Amino acid sequence: MSSRDAILSRIRTALALDPSRDPPPVPEVWPRKNPPPAEMARRFAEELEAVHGEVIRVPNLDEARKRLAELMEQEGWTKLGAMDRPLCRDVVQTTNPDCIAWAQSDWTPPGMADLSAGLVEADLLLADTGTAMIAAGRAEERLLCYLPPACIVIATMDRLVEHLPAAWPEIAPRVADPQTRGEFVFITGPSRTADIEKILILGVHGPKRLIVLLVG
Repeated sequence: MSSRDAILSRIRTALALDPSRDPPPVPEVWPRKNPPPAEMARRFAEELEAVHGEVIRVPNLDEARKRLAELMEQEGWTKLGAMDRPLCRDVVQTTNPDCIAWAQSDWTPPGMADLSAGLVEADLLLADTGTAMIAAGRAEERLLCYLPPACIVIATMDRLVEHLPAAWPEIAPRVADPQTRGEFVFITGPSRTADIEKILILGVHGPKRLIVLLVG
């Protein structure tokens, strides 16, 4: 046995738990305060707007459809690339079908960059950082978060969680499932960078605009 193997063996032995004893408590790095949904929504909006993201609060899906139509008209968006997810389907029900392109496996990055905007559904919203988590099962779904010049995230109030540790009980089983494919994408605001003179520039490495449609 090499010196390295001997050291690692001693470490493993020292770290091994005695089955007759209870394991030590897990330290609570981020204590849970369990704030009400309205408080988490307020915090989420504040944090996202602080990094140049936008939050549009709407009471229901009908209003979300109206606001999406207004955005498309105001911005001159002619083609939305969308994840084929339930909320995305719901919010474009009244949109001209010719203006919607559902994500396809044969899409190319240059073609996706030519879309007016990407429409994605958030699985979770982290209130403490204004972060949206999107489960992207396929490459084209992940690239929808990055390549179009604008990204629209739709989510309902029940997707709000206090912070990442509070979200972990939902995330961990999915990560451990061998059938899970793709990646979890965490988005906090539009793409932004700064040069040596600290001049902030948006949209260099991803969408210049990030809008969260929060329903409920």
